Amino acid sequence: MRRDSLQELEIIYQDASLIAINKPSGVSVGGDRWDEGAERLDKILEARLGRRMWTVHRIDKETSGVVVFAKDADAHRLLSMAFEEHMVKKCYVAAVYGAPIWRETVCDLPLTPNGNKKHLTIIDRYQGKKSITRFKVKSAVDVFSILEVFPETGRTHQIRVHASALGHPVVCDSLYCRNPKPIMLSSFKRGWRGDLFDEKPLLARLGLHALEITLPDGLTFQAPYPRDMKALIAQIEKTAK
Repeated sequence: MRRDSLQELEIIYQDASLIAINKPSGVSVGGDRWDEGAERLDKILEARLGRRMWTVHRIDKETSGVVVFAKDADAHRLLSMAFEEHMVKKCYVAAVYGAPIWRETVCDLPLTPNGNKKHLTIIDRYQGKKSITRFKVKSAVDVFSILEVFPETGRTHQIRVHASALGHPVVCDSLYCRNPKPIMLSSFKRGWRGDLFDEKPLLARLGLHALEITLPDGLTFQAPYPRDMKALIAQIEKTAK
């Protein structure tokens, strides 16, 4: 994230107790014990607003989309409790490889961190924690699909692991996909005649966007798609027609 993006950071909503941000891909929500040098959204916000921010939930560094911060200790306690008790509804949009044979499905494979150097989350049917993700196909072509994703629990990398377990890993996923290449326009064009060396990717990062969060009181925040996700979704929808 460039330093001038401090002024470009999109605030979706704020009031006296909380603020909702459309996080860009490539920025950590808060402190990352595996990457202490990572640029942090909480510190960017504190510098911009001149006050402390309390982190109440996280999304992956590579994921874009809505993130909520508390502005005081009381709001932090209430919001953290709501997330921990699964009282917050979340909707993600994922670009994945392949076209599922189902229109909707649920993955409930239990998950646990495996503690290796890549900090992967793995399926563990005996000691893993309960993990539930609902998937719904929004649009699909032979090679790529757009899914609406509703995680009912909040394990690390949950959507990515469950999508991969279903045979449809999130595109450009460096951890859970065997061949995470950037997605090019030529992937959709038979007999592509453009210059492959000059072609720019539609998407070159994790194809996962936190679209919407609804708090227990009904307050809903929605994060518009970044340009790269918007372009890929539009191409898939156009090809699917």
